[in-house]
Amino acid sequence: MNTIVTILYYLLTAYVAVLLVANFLKNKKWQEEILYIIVLIPFVLRLLRLK
Repeated sequence: MNTIVTILYYLLTAYVAVLLVANFLKNKKWQEEILYIIVLIPFVLRLLRLK
């Protein structure tokens, strides 16, 4: 049961990270791009299993 929750957690984290990257690539304003990067960092760290 615990492994299923862990797998779902990482899938959800990866999905949100992909959405953030897609929005980052669509955006043209550098201020918003910086905000996307700041929000994306924790998701990437979680996918790499770093805290």
